[in-house]
Amino acid sequence: MSPQDAARLEALRSSSLDSWVALSEDETKIIAVGTTYSEAAENSERAGVSDPVIVKTPPKWAPLSVITALRTRLC
Repeated sequence: MSPQDAARLEALRSSSLDSWVALSEDETKIIAVGTTYSEAAENSERAGVSDPVIVKTPPKWAPLSVITALRTRLC
C-alpha cells in the first residue's frame, strides 16, 4: 500500500460515521464534515478548500469496506 493510500485509509477510518466528509485534493486529510453534501461543501469552502473530494461514510464500517472502496477506486 502506498503512503498516500495509507493516509487516505487512516483519514476515512477516523472520519465521522454516517456523514458527508470533505477530503483534501490528495485525499489524505479531512477538511470538513457535514450531515448533508451541501453542508460538507460549504464547510470546506469556509476552510479554504474549493475543490474537495466529498464522500458519504456508512453508518458502520464493515471489516473490509474501506479496503474494498480503495481497491475499486484504484482499478
